[in-house]
Amino acid sequence: MRLDHEVKFWTDDEEYNPQTHEYGDPKVVATYSASVTDMGTDKSAQLFGNYAQKANVIRLAEPITVNWSYLTIDDEATHYALNTARVPLQNATLIVGETK
Repeated sequence: MRLDHEVKFWTDDEEYNPQTHEYGDPKVVATYSASVTDMGTDKSAQLFGNYAQKANVIRLAEPITVNWSYLTIDDEATHYALNTARVPLQNATLIVGETK
């Protein structure tokens, strides 16, 4: 398995600062190297009932141990949210879909 993508996990627990009257910025809580593959339309239709949602399969060498809200792949602007997670004996697998 080639871990050739950088996946950043973000939290958007925005806390309100009454002195500045602004909300806090999202924070990176973890960065991992991962294998990222497109799920494909057939499998997306089987799992989600439609193929309009772009889904990716992310394979990691170790499970995620932090709380996170969304992730980004290779510093792209697209945010992905968790659909399904599997943690077998050796690796961790996440199925994520684009958020709107």
